[in-house]
Amino acid sequence: MLSTMELEEQITEPVSPMGQYFNSSVLRIYIIGVLEFEVPIHDLQTMSLLQHVFLPINPRFSSIMNQEKNGEKSWKQVEVNLKDHVKTPIFPEGKTVEYYDKFFLDYLSTISVEQLPQERPLWQIHMINYPTNNASGTVIFKLHHALGDGYSLMGALLSCLQRVDDPSLPLSFPSLKPSKTESLSKRRFSWMLSSAFNTASDFAWSVVKSSILNDDKTPIRAGDEGSDFQPISISNLAFSIDQIKDIKSKLGVTVNDVVTGIVLYGTRLYMQDMDSKSKTSNSTALVLLNTRNIEGYQSIGDMLNTKTGGPWGNKISFLHVPIPKLSETRISNPLEFIRETHNIIKRKKQSLAVALTGTLLDIEGKFRGQEKVAKHLRGTLTKSSAVISTLVGPVQQMSLANHPVKGLYFTLAGGPESLVISMMSYMGVIRVTLKTEKDFIDEQKLKSCIQGAFETILKATREIPVETK
Repeated sequence: MLSTMELEEQITEPVSPMGQYFNSSVLRIYIIGVLEFEVPIHDLQTMSLLQHVFLPINPRFSSIMNQEKNGEKSWKQVEVNLKDHVKTPIFPEGKTVEYYDKFFLDYLSTISVEQLPQERPLWQIHMINYPTNNASGTVIFKLHHALGDGYSLMGALLSCLQRVDDPSLPLSFPSLKPSKTESLSKRRFSWMLSSAFNTASDFAWSVVKSSILNDDKTPIRAGDEGSDFQPISISNLAFSIDQIKDIKSKLGVTVNDVVTGIVLYGTRLYMQDMDSKSKTSNSTALVLLNTRNIEGYQSIGDMLNTKTGGPWGNKISFLHVPIPKLSETRISNPLEFIRETHNIIKRKKQSLAVALTGTLLDIEGKFRGQEKVAKHLRGTLTKSSAVISTLVGPVQQMSLANHPVKGLYFTLAGGPESLVISMMSYMGVIRVTLKTEKDFIDEQKLKSCIQGAFETILKATREIPVETK
């Protein structure tokens, strides 16, 4: 631990503008990560791991957000009492796995909406020493988004784990680099032709959507300003990456296009089942993007390497992606829905609107102040129908202090939106996590619609003749 004198001598680090937006009077966003273990975790040396492995990763895990005399905010290191950050809830004894499963989900939903104390470093760990349908024991990480984005924090957490097959080797990740065979010059020529128009239209649309236009009220968008104070539910589905890749190869799109298309198609089916009028409603998904100048990472070392983009900070922006309407005859075909999703995302990525949006926020912050920008971001979330976030996890199975990890997923909490969709891959499986507003969205029906969308799309692609690939 640092002595009092050493703490006083620590040089404070300025809080990034995005970090201040995410920890303001109008917006406090959290990242919730869940590790599911194959074995019980009663003997996990939590305090020792936190002291000697977790805290040394970055000073922000032992810092608070401090208001300076000039009004600026900075990270100030403090002495950490680990007992304040580790929670081990007591559930009723002698119950069934099904009982503990429900108890765990209720507990997860409850702690996700609770505020973290500002006078302590902005993280918590919850140790669930009870079996559920998915795990023999579970660890929940609750991390304030002001500490960093998903890329930063996931890199930090995964650096605490090892490969099960060979702990001496680093965890590795599926490649995110494009696999297209077309020449680089051809891609650049195509990009230059479409970039200027797409940039202008997308940037203008983003400004309008963030400032003026509200999505229609639908079964997934309550449109209430106080939705961030409503109870939530957290649930998830699992899809085989091999089956997702089968769909990808048949349709000539990306894995991310397939998963996003399945989720949005299932969401539209849910909206239509709950209210037939909503099949023609104007609905958009706010897709969060990593703005680091990287094509992908292959190991934890790459994620923590400052030369390849640096792990720390909130280097993210967002895209407004319109959810295709089922009322259009062509898109009512599920495969065409996937292709349309692919075309929308591809076109939007061929613009500089994301970079311009980030620049506009920086300018607004300098002239209007961080609280005004935070209010603007809150309005952007409120005006949209859903938030989508994606992370890529390790290919190999990992373990924490010789406790094998069976599953891994995450979600975002604290925002005013009624629906957050998070996607993460791990060991050949993609977990789709739904954070829904309780008593407004029927999470079981929504899950059923998304599962049905996956099965419909998989069946349809398998019926495509091989020669038409």
